[in-house]
Amino acid sequence: MTSPDLDPDLLKAFLAVAEHRSITRAAAILNRTQSAVSVQIRRLEERLDVRLFHRTRSGVTLSAAGQELLVYAKRLLELNAEAVDALRGRKREATVRLGVMDDYGTIVVPPLLAQFAKSHPEIRVEIETGLTAPMPARLGEAYDLVIAMHPEGHGDGELLRREQAVWAAAASYSAGAPHDMLPVALYPLGCLFRQWAADALDAAGRPWRLAFVSQSLAAVEAIAAQGLAITVVKAGTLPPRLRVLSERDGLPPLPAADIRLHRARNLSRPAALLADHLQRAISELSAI
Repeated sequence: MTSPDLDPDLLKAFLAVAEHRSITRAAAILNRTQSAVSVQIRRLEERLDVRLFHRTRSGVTLSAAGQELLVYAKRLLELNAEAVDALRGRKREATVRLGVMDDYGTIVVPPLLAQFAKSHPEIRVEIETGLTAPMPARLGEAYDLVIAMHPEGHGDGELLRREQAVWAAAASYSAGAPHDMLPVALYPLGCLFRQWAADALDAAGRPWRLAFVSQSLAAVEAIAAQGLAITVVKAGTLPPRLRVLSERDGLPPLPAADIRLHRARNLSRPAALLADHLQRAISELSAI
């Protein structure tokens, strides 16, 4: 007995339904009628002699067989696309839009993009750095991927790494006596570090003033490095010109942050490749 063929069109319909948990939404994505997609799913189930979905009032869920097929379907369709491109001798050029925090965008991510470019020279990455709080809401519109910072234990997306927020200053800087006014260099409103710094100093009863504000990590670092103010950074991306200040320096402790990867829905294959690379590489990083 010969094994049944897995038609790529049937697999594409299966993936669309599996990802959107709805035949109606899958039909809209595939630009087909709902009945046509239902027929494709039924044909695939008949070929494999298994039930791939459980139908419910709210939509569909994958059966055990469907969950198993999901892994193979993705691999088969990716391999099919690679084979077609290789045989046609076509170099696909694609653009992936990445949003990321300033420190990760200048310290952590560039070497990882260099590694990725060696394996995928046909994929161009456009990177934007800045405050990441508003970026996930613009996934699909302005970004394909966003690496954002969230309070520890909060936020959706995939957890890549946990970072401790720390006070930092020039090597020779002294925070002074507890009653001395403390100059602080921070980032604009909306930045978690600015909120955490203000909350921690106010709770500790430490007088302070906002001496410098900038979206630029380099600018804030430069002010701190000159001994004009202290700032807040991630322990994993501590600039070499600065040292960590602690409770021994009279400063209150700060919270930890979760670094999470957010993916737009219906990612292109190039964006999915970059997402997987960043997820794996950042998760495996030891102390930077």
